Amino acid sequence: MSKPRLHCAIYTRKSSDEGLDQDFNSLQAQREACEAYVRSQAGEGWTVLKTAYDDGGFSGGSMDRPGLEALLADIRRQAIDIVLVYKVDRLTRSLADFAKIVEAFDAEGVSFVSVTQAFNTTSSMGRLTLNVLLSFAQFEREVTGERIRDKIAASKAKGMWMGGRIPLGYVAVDRRLMVSPDEAEQVRQIFAQYLELGSVHALKDQLDQQGVVSKRWTNRKGEGQGGAPISRGALFHILRNPVHVGQVRHKTLTYSGQHEPIVDRAVFDAVQASLNDNVTRHANMPARIVKSPLLSLVQDADGVLMSPSFVYGRRGKLHRYYVSTTLRRGAKAVSDGVIRRVAAGPIEAIVLDRVQTLFGRQLDWPQARDVIQKVELQATCVQISVNAGDLISREGLSRDLLVGRGQMGDRISNGQAEDEIVIAAPVRPIFRGGRSWLVSPGGLAPIEGAKPDVALVKALCTAHAWQAKLNASPMTALADLHDARSPADSCIRRLTPLAFLAPDIQRAILEGRQPPWLTLQQLISKPLPLAWIDQKRALGFDA
Repeated sequence: MSKPRLHCAIYTRKSSDEGLDQDFNSLQAQREACEAYVRSQAGEGWTVLKTAYDDGGFSGGSMDRPGLEALLADIRRQAIDIVLVYKVDRLTRSLADFAKIVEAFDAEGVSFVSVTQAFNTTSSMGRLTLNVLLSFAQFEREVTGERIRDKIAASKAKGMWMGGRIPLGYVAVDRRLMVSPDEAEQVRQIFAQYLELGSVHALKDQLDQQGVVSKRWTNRKGEGQGGAPISRGALFHILRNPVHVGQVRHKTLTYSGQHEPIVDRAVFDAVQASLNDNVTRHANMPARIVKSPLLSLVQDADGVLMSPSFVYGRRGKLHRYYVSTTLRRGAKAVSDGVIRRVAAGPIEAIVLDRVQTLFGRQLDWPQARDVIQKVELQATCVQISVNAGDLISREGLSRDLLVGRGQMGDRISNGQAEDEIVIAAPVRPIFRGGRSWLVSPGGLAPIEGAKPDVALVKALCTAHAWQAKLNASPMTALADLHDARSPADSCIRRLTPLAFLAPDIQRAILEGRQPPWLTLQQLISKPLPLAWIDQKRALGFDA
């Protein structure tokens, strides 16, 4: 009797893209070793899938890898039985990520094999050994990071430029900054114009009118970058960057650099004093901006600016929204997948949470507004454009490393403008009672505090009242359950089954703890399962 065929997927990874253009590279060597292992197990029915799951130039410390995402997608489609890697650290170097990956494997009954270490997750001993091995891999990654950070700190203390995006006004020659005369004059003009105008917003408008654009440069792939209008965040970075006065910054410290200054020290100090004064006045901004921190930053999917709106509800409670200009002109609140009115609190919480995750520390709204360039509300995600220039220069981080940061499910990519990073946070739109808001996919509470849904509570009470009449007199006709002012028979038939909801579900509805997307229409639109556990699963109460 022949063994059942087992479909084997081979995953390969290399941290850098160096050498990938060779005729025989590291990814191909890993794949050949895995294919040889599969051939040795041919008697067990193992066969190699033709699909290549390769990630060249991707760090093992991040889950945001196209090859890994394709592998997990095919596993969810149950197209894979076994996953093979050359070594465990090719899959991931993070113990937390490894636990999530193995959990995804186990959920679909997929085995995991490391061909050079002979591990298999189908046994408890294999899991234990893998966890121990991966702990050392994570330790090695953290120690390597510490060595790199220490070397950067020591080099910057000597005034050395440690790479990264070349600042405006300079060119890199033999890994040293040399003055670019034309760009240096442009930087001096930016400083002078700011002192004249006293506002970065006014400075941006003036530079746009003059046709001033960001630094042009070529990436490793030979693609031209830059040359776009300088963003407001990039201007803040230029005006704050001590590299222009011959210094090198590392986190909160500055050192004398080995490059020439291009801005007079007195001019630089005057600009810093003006910026600090504006920050102090910004901290005492009008209450309208404090209550609407995304003012002038948030826009709908059509690119139309959304402005704050305030509505007083029952008992004088204030409800805040962001409303698109298109809606104010008579368009629908939601049409063609474009959300034109959204509750302010939840979207502000999502934006601030993602920016704090990127920066790795707590930020208040004035600090967050200084780096946020734009927030765009999509039907399935919130796109947050952030200027990370100050973060890159202060902490000595590369753009590629920042792109690796973020929460599970987020997509972080480089933006079009200089030092711009775009965070795409997945969200789910909720509509109820004429209101709309966005929540994270996990079902984060969209409103402050628990609040019962009046329609759901009233429907429950009505269902129990009708069921009580039926229990008292089983032969009661539907016509006897209502008077001329009550609903029709069809409504009675749809509402009465609510009396048989699980007690936990009814208690949650009465206390306002039901899932935020559950409305009365959704509750009565489909038949309810008889088993209480099935009811909880169908209505989302089992989370």
